[in-house]
Amino acid sequence: MRITVQKYGGSSVQSETLRQKAAGHVKSAMQSGFKVVVVVSAMGRMNDPYATDTLLNLISEGDSALPKRERDMLQSTGEVISSVVFTNLLIAEGLKASALTGKQAGFRTTEEFGSARITEMDTRHLRKRLEEVDVVVVAGFQGESESGETTTLGRGGSDTSATALGAALQAEFVDIFTDVDGIMTADPRIVGDARPMKTLTYTEVSNLAHQGAKVIHPRAVEIAMHAKVPIRIRSLSSASNGGTLITTAQTHTPGSDVREGLVTGITYVRRITQVIVPKQQEDMQAASVIFERMAAEGVSVDFINIDPTSIVFTVPEGKSQLVEQNLNDMNYPQKLLQGCAKVSAVGAGMTGVPGVVSRMTSALYQAGIDILQATDSHTTIWVLVRDEEMHGAVNALHGVFHLADSQNHERRISE
Repeated sequence: MRITVQKYGGSSVQSETLRQKAAGHVKSAMQSGFKVVVVVSAMGRMNDPYATDTLLNLISEGDSALPKRERDMLQSTGEVISSVVFTNLLIAEGLKASALTGKQAGFRTTEEFGSARITEMDTRHLRKRLEEVDVVVVAGFQGESESGETTTLGRGGSDTSATALGAALQAEFVDIFTDVDGIMTADPRIVGDARPMKTLTYTEVSNLAHQGAKVIHPRAVEIAMHAKVPIRIRSLSSASNGGTLITTAQTHTPGSDVREGLVTGITYVRRITQVIVPKQQEDMQAASVIFERMAAEGVSVDFINIDPTSIVFTVPEGKSQLVEQNLNDMNYPQKLLQGCAKVSAVGAGMTGVPGVVSRMTSALYQAGIDILQATDSHTTIWVLVRDEEMHGAVNALHGVFHLADSQNHERRISE
């Protein structure tokens, strides 16, 4: 049995017209000889009747009396509704289709309500349904704990549902349908000449996702990478199988497209606060004490630089007041700079290559952009800039690495 998994997010099943387009992709896969497993998110976005945020607005966000268990029961219903509505459309189109909840599809999870992790996939029931019908539509974002409780998988849960099913079913592809033509070299709303990339490795996409790219969640990429299931990021509006193929570097066939450029893409994260704590020479444990307190308060710290005179790190802007209060409680003076953005250049091609940082800093200097902080890893270089300079920084870096010119970053490989 040849199986492919297709995932449709909330914006892809928001209206009857969009659901018809999705049904067209299902039919196309069937015509190619596949049994199709469809994973759907709740329909639409905020203010749409059955979107997750709309459902949560039925309860008071400020009412902490409602346990997370009941919140999961509520917010999991949007995907169930979506799965039944889409199944109804497929049946009306003459297809043999069936809907399953996450529990029925075999998702076993931890009992961390709102952010459960998948512990096991038992797809026996799903496989049996696939023998009886052509399409099984699964409610994404949800599962069942060992004790039988309904759980949700947190941010990116439907992406994670799709790749977990792809891995468990040994699918030939997991197709993630979006409103863009694939993963872009930068946000096209900011960079006018951003272009879609044909092929990326799992590692490159995971890095892009961790650094702010919104097309796919990094948890989903990691599952697919371990199972070696190819992912395709495709446009709902396109009838072709184009878009971006995510796979291992070793699986490229002769003649496939592979980049040889230093940098794959430019991403950004906004609404960041930089925290600078002057360091007393005699206080050798200051960093350890501060970061232990941040962890205890549930504050995620990033962009850490420690030198003999200061401890510098960043936090989400929404945590600024909490960080300031805790540092004051510990008698650590501090300077907080709100309204920052982290801009990242990601690419496996930069590993071991000298001069990449100098090209970045020169490009930003020539654009008149002040670098507040910088650090790097083997495959990513980050700079912190003021939020109002983020657009200029992204465009400057996209330009200096010639990412708009596909000829500079792709070559034909032949044996």
